[in-house]
Amino acid sequence: MPDVTVCDPRTEVDVRGPRFSAAITLVVLAAALLTLGSPVAVVLIAIQTVVFALGAFVGLRAQPYGILFRSVVQPRLAPATEFESVAPPRFAALVGFIFTAVALLGLATGLTTVAYVAVSFALAAAFLNAAFGFCLGCEMYLIGKRMLARPVTA
Repeated sequence: MPDVTVCDPRTEVDVRGPRFSAAITLVVLAAALLTLGSPVAVVLIAIQTVVFALGAFVGLRAQPYGILFRSVVQPRLAPATEFESVAPPRFAALVGFIFTAVALLGLATGLTTVAYVAVSFALAAAFLNAAFGFCLGCEMYLIGKRMLARPVTA
């Protein structure tokens, strides 16, 4: 029987939750990329921007994909055995928010190429997390923490 521990939802998250969210994000951004230039793409990118904003600024518990995971998917899975701090996925949501906000701004100003690039980067990051469990934004967060913790030497 696996070791089952209880996490504090304010500071830790079941590692399967962000991966599930990344899979939905992957589908939303792929559909947006395929329809870029149409009103459908604008709506999809706007929805994803709000999802990222909720995760980054309010918290992962407010993020709709996380709510779906906790209420529908997680009860059907074996109890979680692995948890991670909420800080790295929350930072990843902030990075996703920035990319999708840039994409929306690009579409609003007629800079479609900017939107293509921004959505493509966000899509690539979502793919890495969904397919391989590699959270690029989380890794950026951890690298930043290590860099800030290092003493400056002359």
